[in-house]
Amino acid sequence: MADLIEIKRGESRFHTKIDWLDSWHSFSFGPHYDPANLGFGLLLVNNDDIIRAGSGFGTHAHSDMEIVTWVLDGELEHRDSLGTIGIIKPGDAQRMSAGTGVQHSEINPSSTTDLHLLQMWVLPDTKGIAPSYEQLSISESLASNELIPVASGQGHLGAVAIHQREAVLWVSRLSAHGSVTVPSAPFTHVFVARGSVHLSSEDKKTEYVLAAGDAAQLTNSNTSRLTASAEGAEVLVWEMGIK
Repeated sequence: MADLIEIKRGESRFHTKIDWLDSWHSFSFGPHYDPANLGFGLLLVNNDDIIRAGSGFGTHAHSDMEIVTWVLDGELEHRDSLGTIGIIKPGDAQRMSAGTGVQHSEINPSSTTDLHLLQMWVLPDTKGIAPSYEQLSISESLASNELIPVASGQGHLGAVAIHQREAVLWVSRLSAHGSVTVPSAPFTHVFVARGSVHLSSEDKKTEYVLAAGDAAQLTNSNTSRLTASAEGAEVLVWEMGIK
């Protein structure tokens, strides 16, 4: 199945909870630091955030990072120093390349509904590029019960482009008992956003059950499959090469 596989349970993640934010961090982030958990492959941040209605992150700065946001519920209002204003909804792929430096805010514009999103940071393959922003809707493709490219450094059609040739983010919304093949790669990060899945080797001799919030980190992975439970599932898979 893989030379190495490590299962990370959702409850083991770092946790930040304040009046307007409930955030779970897969890797070291902010005040949460573990030198043994600084990321996986090229993925440095995998934050699972619930932002209360009318709240959010005020203007703050980033540089030399590829930032991908995936909304699960609600809407996100993005504003940045490039003059971009975007509303990101479920089914939208959004990428901000921080490059030489950019400031932005991320707000839940609703007065009644909480916002649930995943934000992921990936190292760029080139530092000092011009900052940029891209947003695309891929909702129709997600109905196919397949892995759909959401953010890609390899020119996948329909995906936002990231400045990292060794990384592709795939998303699948699986119906009950739906199944997809996990890409083989030096580093593969599987995160379950909703529902639950079985991660199994091709011969089905090895199997793990992953619930919402759980992740699997596969190193030098061989062929494996994700199969949704009866409730279905939404999974995000980072396929990554060598740094």
